[in-house]
Amino acid sequence: MKLYALGIDVGSTTVKTVVCDESGKILHSAYQRHFSKVKETVSEQLEAIAEKFPDAEFRSAMTGSAGLGLANAAGISFVQEVHSAFLAVKTCYPDADAVIELGGEDAKIIFLTGGVEQRMNGSCAGGTGAFIDQMATLLGITVQELDEASLKATRTYPIASRCGVFAKSDIQPLLNQGAAREDVAASIFKAVVDQTVAGLAQGREIKGKVLFLGGPLSFQKGLRKAFVEGLKLSEENAVFPEQAPVFVALGSALYAEESKDSPKTAEALLEKVRDAKANSDVMTGEKLFDSREEYAEFVERHRRCDLQYADLRTYEGEAYLGIDSGSTTTKLVLITEDGRLLYSHYASNEGQPLDRIADKLKQIYADKNENLIIKASAVTGYGEDLIKAGLSVDYGIVETVAHFKAASFFCPDVDFIIDIGGQDIKCFKIKNGAIDSIMLNEACSSGCGSFIQTFAMALGYDIGEFSQMGLFAEKPVELGSRCTVFMNSSVKQAQKDGATVEDISAGLSASIIKNAIYKVIRAKSVDELGKNIVVQGGTFLNDAVLRCFERELGRNVIRPAISGLMGAFGAALYAKEQQEENGETSLISPEALQNFSYTSKNVRCGGCTANCLLNVIRFSDGGRFVSGNRCEKGAGIRRETEVPDLYNYKYDRLLEIAEKKPPRKRAVVGLPMVLNYYELLPFWHTFFTKLGFEVVISGESTRKMYFSGQHTIPSDTVCYPAKIAHGHIEALLEKKVDFIFWPCMTYNLGEPDTDNRYNCPVVAYYPELMKANHSGLNDVNFCNPYLDINNRKNVIQVMKKALAKYGIQKQIPDAVDMAYQSLADFRKEMTKKAREIVSQARAEGRKIIVLAGRPYHLDKEINHGIHKLITSLGLAVISEESVAMLGKMPHLHVYNQWTYHSRLYRAAQYVTTQPDMQLVQLVSFGCGIDAITTDEVRSILESSGKLYTQLKIDEITNLGAAKIRLRSLLAAMNQSK
Repeated sequence: MKLYALGIDVGSTTVKTVVCDESGKILHSAYQRHFSKVKETVSEQLEAIAEKFPDAEFRSAMTGSAGLGLANAAGISFVQEVHSAFLAVKTCYPDADAVIELGGEDAKIIFLTGGVEQRMNGSCAGGTGAFIDQMATLLGITVQELDEASLKATRTYPIASRCGVFAKSDIQPLLNQGAAREDVAASIFKAVVDQTVAGLAQGREIKGKVLFLGGPLSFQKGLRKAFVEGLKLSEENAVFPEQAPVFVALGSALYAEESKDSPKTAEALLEKVRDAKANSDVMTGEKLFDSREEYAEFVERHRRCDLQYADLRTYEGEAYLGIDSGSTTTKLVLITEDGRLLYSHYASNEGQPLDRIADKLKQIYADKNENLIIKASAVTGYGEDLIKAGLSVDYGIVETVAHFKAASFFCPDVDFIIDIGGQDIKCFKIKNGAIDSIMLNEACSSGCGSFIQTFAMALGYDIGEFSQMGLFAEKPVELGSRCTVFMNSSVKQAQKDGATVEDISAGLSASIIKNAIYKVIRAKSVDELGKNIVVQGGTFLNDAVLRCFERELGRNVIRPAISGLMGAFGAALYAKEQQEENGETSLISPEALQNFSYTSKNVRCGGCTANCLLNVIRFSDGGRFVSGNRCEKGAGIRRETEVPDLYNYKYDRLLEIAEKKPPRKRAVVGLPMVLNYYELLPFWHTFFTKLGFEVVISGESTRKMYFSGQHTIPSDTVCYPAKIAHGHIEALLEKKVDFIFWPCMTYNLGEPDTDNRYNCPVVAYYPELMKANHSGLNDVNFCNPYLDINNRKNVIQVMKKALAKYGIQKQIPDAVDMAYQSLADFRKEMTKKAREIVSQARAEGRKIIVLAGRPYHLDKEINHGIHKLITSLGLAVISEESVAMLGKMPHLHVYNQWTYHSRLYRAAQYVTTQPDMQLVQLVSFGCGIDAITTDEVRSILESSGKLYTQLKIDEITNLGAAKIRLRSLLAAMNQSK
């Protein structure tokens, strides 16, 4: 009987098998998706092997992320997949320097030279095949079509890949603004490359001969191209093996050959697999409905909240059009003067909202009675500006106000509204007929409509069908409320452990609700939500989600039958309110609509140093729409008076300070414009300049600068302000300064009424990490002494030692004194300017936003121009440190030991005393200590009747969600006058 080696690789999404002979030659291989039917797929492949090799025995081994449980249950040897890959590489490509493998939910890098090291992703599937699948689903195309589209791209956009829902937050607004699908497809693949470098390489440079393995890298040419270009690899150094899809299975076979395991026939192995019984540890919850009768009563109760209907073909008179161009769906309603529904539409926008709405408007014009007159129209949602510009819609209205108007129609005394949309969760508390507070999900869209839609499509079901399946599930799976890609693994594991699709559907519905209540609303008790609760948004059309919500709260709520159309309905009501008597609508006419078309192109704005990359859409009537601009200049808007903005003023002043040079140059010192240098630049610039050093700063942050240092970043979980520091160090090394100075400072300058004066660990010690992780830094070109800036004596002592070789010890005390004075003068200047801005704003009748965060949130690449977005809404902007000294330290529930936090708390307290001010808090994703700050600042503001708005910022550059939050804040401010 012949003896062969058999390797079985059971991955998160596929099963691969390889049969090879003693020399390692592959005699048979198979690659097949298992759709969570692991045992069945492995059995199917073993049957094929038994048929092909009836007179052979096999030494076998199993590997893969989903293989351990099956291997143990079937009594088959298991080998860790990184080790399998290592064995195959050393056998087939002994000269390889590094290996990159992307699987369905797994990603790995093996460094083979310069010290062997193996790295794998954790539970998160960001940047893997599952991520690519999700993005293709979002675009409404297959993975193959996504790949083909990427090869036709002309540009790329920055897209987050660490997380599928983060990526959606970038991609959906791009689609809504008219970005080409080809460009978005290429951007998705580029994001995967960035995730591999940032999330896996983590500081080690990927160079030399690189081997690319796994299904995605085997079958997707666009992805291969993105890796080769992103890593700057030559054709010889980028190796894509023919056997790449089954490479890990080959390694498993080689392991089996070495193990000298007792051989068995394929039939014997097949029997072992079929008899394998996995232990299930799936947690289950209560059934949603005990009987069909109970469900019928539930449906009847909610059916009472419905609109009356009128016939579009026979109705004569005035009508009002409302459009909700959402993140993933398009909604239209046409209502009569008395609020009856003439027409409604709810469907996925498939990434083309303008085309979808134009088509539906054509249908309305074709079907309506000739005596029906559309008197006015309004649009809301992510695509508001595009739709308003393209179809000449009369009015635009922010989503929060539209939903409030719609909820009030059904429940005039509503005191709490929760809307769960495609990528947003919006919650409003209503007091005295006005929005009192707004809560929105942050950067992550986990737990929204697209969350459950993604799972439905991945499992092969229509969203409506999938939703209904959970209503009578016997054992709903407890999945918690984790993020989508984490839960993706949980769902697949539940399937492998025997959970039905019905159980999973019910479990996902419960997860959405837990996410909304405990992560967005953060409710401590049901009483916080009020007595009259209206739920809306397409997600609540899912009866399972609604049932879970009522069960979690322990009370009944109101869900209008047009729950998914509430934004559009509110917009229609708003159009009716706003339209003047006998006024003519500007809505595109039926004739113009027949000839409607548009073109899109990209241009670079030269209005300021931001140089925004604009997407310009030109319409057939000569109009245009510009997106991608961070301020009104890019859109061609000119204001008669400049809206005052302290962020701009402070940033420009720091750059002016950096330009000052000493009369005679002793040496050149480089200062990285990162983290606390946005506060201490006046101090250190003065200090070095007075000693005769020419100070060179690293320059203004850009996305390109971030990428230049990405290969030295050791952790993907650190905040973006820290990540971008790596690019600044690269910039200073390129400028060939004599040395880079970046001190480690445990303590910051003291603030009044604090328990301590610590810098956060990242600000305090990042220079130490930088030096340890950057091969280009050494004791000669990088100076990072530890010092306490509060202690003059310590600063003098430390700097004498640090600059000893220059022989200037006697001059250092005077230079330190001048540095302290310079910093004090700069702070006074900022305080004075803030007073001027407040006076100007009040004289012009403007409201004022205290944009509060950290000193480094001044960096334009970090804040993404949010301050410009605020001023474009007509609001003046000042910063937290410019008003902190005017506030008092409020009673806190936490130990107050961080300097930057102290300013936030006092600034928040001061805002509560100013009727024309609101505070917006900037938070960098990945900032651990802000988990404490945000709750405390919210408490300070809301206890005095102020609104709390948080903007979580990261590498994500699209400000669509931020704009909705800010416009919601402005609307609430206007309502509460």
